[in-house]
Amino acid sequence: MKEIVQMIVVLSVICTVCGIALSGYRNMTADRIESQVLMNVQGPKVKLVLDGAENDLISDRRMLSVNDEQLLLFIGKKQGKDWAIAYETVGQGFGGDLKVMVGYDIEQNNLTGIQIISHKETPGVGSRITKNQFTKQFKGLHIDIDIAPNQCPGEIDAISGATYSSKGVCEALRKSFELYPEIRKQALAN
Repeated sequence: MKEIVQMIVVLSVICTVCGIALSGYRNMTADRIESQVLMNVQGPKVKLVLDGAENDLISDRRMLSVNDEQLLLFIGKKQGKDWAIAYETVGQGFGGDLKVMVGYDIEQNNLTGIQIISHKETPGVGSRITKNQFTKQFKGLHIDIDIAPNQCPGEIDAISGATYSSKGVCEALRKSFELYPEIRKQALAN
């Protein structure tokens, strides 16, 4: 019995030390992980969404507070003037959250494009939301378009066999449209 108690105490100490070490290591590398995600995941996608921007989108980003939520805003410039913004919103797909980067031309109030940042959709079916054939449909849409909850507007062809995934992208877009007036106002004020 004494050996069992001793074994339990030793295992508990080992687990505690390992847990503290892992937690500390994660905290030490959090900034580096965030930087890598920004450079290798969000960066390439925002460059596609704000195609034609003449500035460094990564260095010209800033944090905004909208509806008590922190939001990373990318600002595209042409000829030294702000012309477009992009930010990430989330929709619910078949496999879970869909993170969508949505870009807006702030002069014309229409979409410059969308890109899927991350998803957990079925490979070969729902994952087709990442293909240019689907995402290019959103370019040029005006923000006045009505998107009902869990629906895609008539201008958008949903992917056959991936209805939930398509609706998830449209849901993220609808949320983005709701945030846009406040984000645009804050972006132009700075």
